[in-house]
Amino acid sequence: MKDEQLIERCKRGDSQAQHVLYNRYADRLFRLCFRYVKNELDAEDVLVKGFMKVFSKIDLFEYRGKGSLEGWMKRVMINECLMLLRKQNNFNLVHDSEARLVETEARADSQLAAEDIFALVLQLPTGYRTVFNLYAIEGYSHKEIADQLGISENTSKSQLSKARAALRTLLAKNGIYDER
Repeated sequence: MKDEQLIERCKRGDSQAQHVLYNRYADRLFRLCFRYVKNELDAEDVLVKGFMKVFSKIDLFEYRGKGSLEGWMKRVMINECLMLLRKQNNFNLVHDSEARLVETEARADSQLAAEDIFALVLQLPTGYRTVFNLYAIEGYSHKEIADQLGISENTSKSQLSKARAALRTLLAKNGIYDER
């Protein structure tokens, strides 16, 4: 069943279509949530709340071609993640001295796999990781990030710069990147 048909059935409250939609996207949306909240239970919680929001707001969704449904659901999940981070007071923008404490257990081989990058990103402090995910992975602008997180654009830019520096350090510590 194509997304467009699935959306229409979900708009009519078809529980079988909701089940198909969940099964189709749950794994990748869970990974998205985990990138932000870094805890499996919290990621599952956010995923469930996010899907509840998707199903309750699907009437407002307008299909605009392939990928639009997934993009919309990603935005819903990211917003749910950010709400949880704010609620837990876990969204702390950190200073340089705290970033030096970041350690990793990623593999120290020259072939960098996606899972290694993922492990390194998870090691970043919450503020760095959140801005990095929003900018580098999701493609949000610094203005959009600033609006979503209630910070200035310059703070967003600074946190991204510090996240990249921390990642370079982690890569160097694992023999994957030469910091010259």
